[in-house]
Amino acid sequence: MLPEPSRGRRRCVSVLLLLASLALLLTPVAPVSAASATSASTPSRPVVRVGTEGTYPPFSYIDPKTGDLTGFDIEVIRAVAQKAGWDLTFTKGAFDSLFPALDAGRVDVLADQISINPDRSAHYLFTTPYTYSHGVIVTAADNHDITTLADLKGRTAAQSQTSNWTQVAKDAGADVKYVDGLDQAAALLAQGRVDATVNDNIAVLDYLASSGSKKIKIAGNAGNEVSKQAFAFRKSDVKLRDQANQALAALTKDGTLARISQKYFRSNVTVPNSGNVKVKGSDTGRSSWQVVKDTAWPMLRAMVKGTIPLTIVSFICGLVIALAVALARLSSYRLLTVPSRAYVSIIRGTPLLVQLFIVFYGLPELGVDLPSFVAACLALSLNVGGYAAEIIRAAVLAVPRGQFEAATTIGMDYGQTMRRIVLPQAARIAVPPLSNTLLSLVKDTSLASVVLVLELFREAQVAAAVSTRTMALYCLAALYYWVVCYVISVGQHALERRLGRYTT
Repeated sequence: MLPEPSRGRRRCVSVLLLLASLALLLTPVAPVSAASATSASTPSRPVVRVGTEGTYPPFSYIDPKTGDLTGFDIEVIRAVAQKAGWDLTFTKGAFDSLFPALDAGRVDVLADQISINPDRSAHYLFTTPYTYSHGVIVTAADNHDITTLADLKGRTAAQSQTSNWTQVAKDAGADVKYVDGLDQAAALLAQGRVDATVNDNIAVLDYLASSGSKKIKIAGNAGNEVSKQAFAFRKSDVKLRDQANQALAALTKDGTLARISQKYFRSNVTVPNSGNVKVKGSDTGRSSWQVVKDTAWPMLRAMVKGTIPLTIVSFICGLVIALAVALARLSSYRLLTVPSRAYVSIIRGTPLLVQLFIVFYGLPELGVDLPSFVAACLALSLNVGGYAAEIIRAAVLAVPRGQFEAATTIGMDYGQTMRRIVLPQAARIAVPPLSNTLLSLVKDTSLASVVLVLELFREAQVAAAVSTRTMALYCLAALYYWVVCYVISVGQHALERRLGRYTT
């Protein structure tokens, strides 16, 4: 006799409640911010979290010789911290993710050549400027049609989405295509896929010096307006901003800012009308082979410390979620089927990138402040759970109905039938599609950089921004991903053979 439906329902509810309880126990408590924690223990030395790209030479980049974060902006903020009595921690991320990180309280200040404009001033507090520069228009070397902003009308320009220069290009009538940084924009220009890019003259000079490229050129100035760069704080952090201003005034008076500027530019860019800027290049003299050789270990380390742990944790947690959701969907109890259907629909109907942003930048508005790695694991686990749930459900339904009836005949209840008869057979059926999900997850971890997680592909981007050897480094990243996926495929085949021994 088949088990009573009520007993099956109660068992499903019990299983789900148990899984939910375990999830709550394993979920880390929202951490206290580093600034507040340090303030409580050593009030005179608050920890200030600095958001920066690390891919924008000569202002913020990874020194290829030492592997340390350096650059003009980094040295200036460190000098400010010394004067203000701060301890600093640095968080590196794509430029377009820095402002969301500041809004969500992930960082306390942005040090990445943030230009002051009316829109930003309405939302953020700025210090007094510490850099004065101007914009330039960059085109392919053989392009003689674009020399002024007026010439950009109707042309295609490659720009970072939240860069101040993007608005300049838009106001000039350009059709803007979004990229992550200057190195990508320069590559598109050299390939003839866009017409121009507008950027800071110092950054462009550094790129030309580092790359030695003859395929692009500075075609003209982006107007006569002087751009002013400053450190950006949240509106609520008036005290930190005032401390930074006092430190900048002292550094200007004692000549520290001028000395840092001379080191990088042979000119004082901390005052207006600094004269000609000379940039030696952040990375010169290395061949493509040397760049790959120097970057191979940092990329491997990022894979071992970032990509692989993200994959393992997210896949295991995702399978737990998927099993619970699949059982809920198979239940006849509407209290389980309706939420599970909604969950699957939402996960499969929204991009993973949006899910990452919601978990990392959105949840802090509700008081849930998860560390970068935990937030990435949560978003990836939920994504895997939504897709794998349907795989497991289909695998369970593929088990012949006669298996249920045979188990009932020998006296097994619902739980025993699922655990001993149905799920082992469903696992064999589900292995190939679940392996595909795992392979996709390995590659999806490359999106974790938007929530400030340093993983394999982000390490490749950091190295490419400084060395400009984009093709070689991205091919190396692709090789690393392929090796991981190949090992998984070998394991999949071995598991399929092992499970196949029990089939008749």
